[in-house]
Amino acid sequence: MPPFPIIDAHLHLWDPRHFRMSWLDGNATLNQPYGLAEYRAHTAGLPIDAMVYLQVDVEPPYALLEARWAVARANEDERLQAIIAWAPVEYGDQARAFLAELVATDRRIKGVRRILQSEAVDFCLQPDFVRGVQLLSEYGLSFDICINHRQLANVIAMVRQCPETAFILDHIGKPDIKGRRLDPWRAEIDEFAAFPNVVCKISGMVTEADHQNWTPADLAPYVEHVLAAFGEDRVLFGGDWPVATLASEYGRWVDTLDALTAHLTETARRKLWAENARRFYRLG
Repeated sequence: MPPFPIIDAHLHLWDPRHFRMSWLDGNATLNQPYGLAEYRAHTAGLPIDAMVYLQVDVEPPYALLEARWAVARANEDERLQAIIAWAPVEYGDQARAFLAELVATDRRIKGVRRILQSEAVDFCLQPDFVRGVQLLSEYGLSFDICINHRQLANVIAMVRQCPETAFILDHIGKPDIKGRRLDPWRAEIDEFAAFPNVVCKISGMVTEADHQNWTPADLAPYVEHVLAAFGEDRVLFGGDWPVATLASEYGRWVDTLDALTAHLTETARRKLWAENARRFYRLG
């Protein structure tokens, strides 16, 4: 494990008894409460200094309630210093009322995320969606991009239209690690990284690999490429707990990424594991 405090830039907490989350239906591993107590147990012994909560795709009627529920969880653990919420950005200018309510709810709400991986590949290019994403900068909010690698080309076209919005690519764009496919993901990552207003979260990789049989060598070329494309100032560690438990214990993922980045300078490692997240998500 890293020999210094780390920031988990991608944490989920949920209670499906409280909010409807239809994507959990039929998933015995994930369709149960995962709260702060469980997170502490799964991360025991790890030097986690701060966390960023990412919205968990509750059904839209619960979205604002989820943000308030996450604030309550942050009040229970001072390490939870940022919340990334859901917002109806596809409504364009009509999303303003929702965005205003979000930022008024709590200062720890730092951004918005939408799960695009389950949408049509061109969903993010609808004019109203693009307009809604453009508005985020007016409210001091960033945008977390959660996609499948097949949507990366269209996401690049979206980002090109939103130069004032700060973006982070979750899970390195979910390449086909299980299928050992690097292209065209590799070239598209290079194109995406050319934008100055984007960063990349090294997270969610184990669930894109063979859940039962993945090895660090399977992940290595993907980690190597995002480090080269984004540079040491624009990569962040994320645990993607508890989703990652489908393929790995938390500690195994940390140890794997630590080994794959052991060749970096200490300065670069500190940026990856903590400082870039602190800067991008504007943590305390």
